[in-house]
Amino acid sequence: MNSTYSFFVKLVLVQCLVIACASQVYDFFYLVQQWPGSYCDTSQGCCYPTTGKPATNFSIHGLWPNYDNGSYPSNCDSNDPFDLSEISDLQSKMQVSWPSLSCPSSDDTSFWSHEWNKHGTCSESVLTEHAYFQAVLNLKSKANVLQTLKNAGIQPNGGFYSLTSIKSAIKGGLGYNSWIECNTDTSGNYQLYQIYLCVDYYGSSFIECPVLPTGYCASSIKFPTF
Repeated sequence: MNSTYSFFVKLVLVQCLVIACASQVYDFFYLVQQWPGSYCDTSQGCCYPTTGKPATNFSIHGLWPNYDNGSYPSNCDSNDPFDLSEISDLQSKMQVSWPSLSCPSSDDTSFWSHEWNKHGTCSESVLTEHAYFQAVLNLKSKANVLQTLKNAGIQPNGGFYSLTSIKSAIKGGLGYNSWIECNTDTSGNYQLYQIYLCVDYYGSSFIECPVLPTGYCASSIKFPTF
């Protein structure tokens, strides 16, 4: 094997490795927001954070990297754990937009830590910890889901609304399709629990979802009060 050919083969192998590694990062994000009334209206119940009852609004669950084939990476870098000091300037906004409702009551930081360690570290080649949390706050602000639903006459008043009308309202208001996750209340009624919107690779703009999660919702679902 002459030196020129050997160099060419090595170059091709390096390029293939780079492409393979790059393809393993992620393809897009799910921005997941949850309705606190549905989180709390289950047999498990909820606990308000130590800062008090959260706002009557959809709150952030997370920004989750995903692959176009429906799978997703997780816990990508144990060497870059959550550091609260990195987002000290965002903390007050996050307490409003990203509260923890799990029990026992907490100051929310364990929730944020879990989201960064499991999901955020998989996007750190594009978004630092601060950039990741700032991106989520920006996206939530862009997607004012509650107001979008209210504009279509869909209110969190304990009433039942068709799943189709909810999806249509979000599509009409935001310009993109969504995926709705339901849970069940203490009486077994399906209710509006989480709304998934898809976000581009850079965590900056909404896109049409390359693939949707799976799960079941009834054709008519409850939108509980909070």
